[in-house]
Amino acid sequence: MSLPASFIMRFRSIYPDDADRLLATFERPTRVSFRVNPLKTDVDSVLEDLEKEGVSCEPVAWYPYAFTIDPSLRDVLTHSKLFERGEIYIQSLSSMLAPLALDPKPDETILDLTAAPGGKSLMMAAQMENRGWLSVVEPGKDRFFRLKANLERGGVTIAHHYMTDGRSVGNKCPAMFDRVMLDAPCSTEAKFKSYDPKSYAYWSERKIKEMAKLQLRLMESALKSLKPSGSLLYATCSFAPEENEAVIDKTLKKHPELTVEPLHLPVENRQPGLMQWGKKHFSEEVQTCVRILPTETMDGFFLCKLRKKS
Repeated sequence: MSLPASFIMRFRSIYPDDADRLLATFERPTRVSFRVNPLKTDVDSVLEDLEKEGVSCEPVAWYPYAFTIDPSLRDVLTHSKLFERGEIYIQSLSSMLAPLALDPKPDETILDLTAAPGGKSLMMAAQMENRGWLSVVEPGKDRFFRLKANLERGGVTIAHHYMTDGRSVGNKCPAMFDRVMLDAPCSTEAKFKSYDPKSYAYWSERKIKEMAKLQLRLMESALKSLKPSGSLLYATCSFAPEENEAVIDKTLKKHPELTVEPLHLPVENRQPGLMQWGKKHFSEEVQTCVRILPTETMDGFFLCKLRKKS
């Protein structure tokens, strides 16, 4: 099997210099990454337990709680006692960058607007040392209960769970949060694998347009819920400029009270936001956004940190 021809054509337009190298990452499984949960245990105990199971871990240089293993060992990890007890959480390395970028602190009020399955909420609760207020929102019933179970298993005590549409939150909770995480629903292009037709079965340019509309509405809700001087982290696992730079560009034009903050991320596989897509030219500030390039250990990702002026 191969990826859709129109996706490949778009991808080559987005990354004209590196397309072949980057497209090669879609041909094979990414290394499985997981995070030790400091709310439940410590790194040494986890590594000791995994050694007994015969699991060899590679530490991640830029985050002391993160490790990767060979893709063939995924099942060993998901069926381990460590996983059952919430002492580890399987999560892509790119996703871990989002809470690091948002940088929530103990005793703050934090909103995770599209929170399921809960990996970022769990990581933020650990960053907050289980002190403060963490609102987690998810509209889908099955996903909501999975989110709740993951946070409970991970020892999170500061989470307040809401089964509601994220687009309604801004009106219900105006200017309530110090920081907002908006890891927006998207076309999930970064999770495509050429050998797995299910991973791209629902992709189309129409789907990209639908997602962009939803992302803009979620962004409006997120901004309403943010306090003056507060920070918002917008992220997607899509390469599509319509879902990334274009969303930020439209948001900045509508909200002069926002600035894009530089992101000092500890990885080298990154590049600035695009300045143009097709005939559309984006605001200079959009260059401050970050695109994470796919590698054999990391999925592609898009990140942008916005600050609301006081």
